[in-house]
Amino acid sequence: MLTVIHTSDWHLGHTLHDHPRVEEHAAFLAWLVDQAVTEKADALLVAGDLFDSANPPAQAQEQLYRFLVTLRGRMPNIDVVLVGGNHDSAQRLDAPAAVLRVLGPHMVGGLPRLATDRSMNVDRVLVPLTGKDGAVAAWVAAVPFLRPADLPPERDAEDALIQGVSAIYQEVLAAARAKRDAASAEGEPDQALLAMGHCYMVGGKLSELSERKILRGNQHALPVSVFPEDVAYVALGHLHLAQTVGGRESVRYSGAPIALSMPERTYPHQVAVVTLDGAKLVKVRALKVPTTTHLLRLPAEGSLTLVELESEIRKLPPLETDTAHWQRPFLEVCVRLDAPEPGLQKRVQDALEGRSPRLVKLTRDRTGTGAALGDGLVEALSDTSPEKVFIERWKQEYKDQPDQASLDCFNELLVGLEVNA
Repeated sequence: MLTVIHTSDWHLGHTLHDHPRVEEHAAFLAWLVDQAVTEKADALLVAGDLFDSANPPAQAQEQLYRFLVTLRGRMPNIDVVLVGGNHDSAQRLDAPAAVLRVLGPHMVGGLPRLATDRSMNVDRVLVPLTGKDGAVAAWVAAVPFLRPADLPPERDAEDALIQGVSAIYQEVLAAARAKRDAASAEGEPDQALLAMGHCYMVGGKLSELSERKILRGNQHALPVSVFPEDVAYVALGHLHLAQTVGGRESVRYSGAPIALSMPERTYPHQVAVVTLDGAKLVKVRALKVPTTTHLLRLPAEGSLTLVELESEIRKLPPLETDTAHWQRPFLEVCVRLDAPEPGLQKRVQDALEGRSPRLVKLTRDRTGTGAALGDGLVEALSDTSPEKVFIERWKQEYKDQPDQASLDCFNELLVGLEVNA
């Protein structure tokens, strides 16, 4: 039996509305080491987006390498394979790859090329996984995020990008089959074929705010047929919601380990534990990642008036003295406004005084039409007064006419501008 842990989309260095997630990531990485030990894992596959940006902060890079050192210290024989994602810099990940291979982890930041003819360096992309007896038990096609420049030219193909991706996997998997068949001919046990990828698959569910469609958009989402049926398991990254693809239990996204945007607060954050017997997939189990910092929204959907919102805030749990700042829940509120509320931020903050959640985003849901200003002004500009423009703009933001006090303030400002002109 071979036990493999599949994870992806760590996004180390991520911030939520300028609030760092360092401690949350540290807690996840420590938990992941513990799970690898508990599960007696033979391998760890990380399918891209290790970092949140191509130029991650030094602290994020330190987190990654400290994790690898800690894991190696507790599990000296575990195979670790990491590939780059669309958020990662291929060059940054590949820079220490040679050093990492000496220490154990196998990093593939970008598609490697041979110096001689610029063809794909298959030996760098094809990685053996060993079982507890030290013998090779599986081969992994460790393919990183593929950019259009990585793909072979298929100028006559209707879907050149899709065919280019398929060609790369076909080449690596053909090499894997050759190694497997050679081992089988010498009487060795069956070896499994695995694949990794950081890509957008047909039918995948995107996160509203955190993910981008890649490979030139949804029209180039990859079909599940890219991965032949003899591939026992495909470890995917990019989509933050854990999900299978094309009805195949063996082709799946592990999902992001923490919520990277408010819409992701309800996601099942997890890693996948994959069990293989020879060349066959036995089962896949989900290990739920403990949530160390919760994300809240008031209301869960839609918006509330300020009075309603203040009432809901008063129901939030009080701040405990032993709660670390980073463990306090992130809170987004959405306020429905019929008129301007100059003291809105202060009123919300005052209501939150002594409460556990911390405000990270305040959204104003204005009751106007939201139409373009020009849509309501059909007469000539010479017949439109500044006051009328102000009134029309107000009506687009809010459902009623401006009150007299607001009109008086506007006219006072207007007079002041004309005097000083």
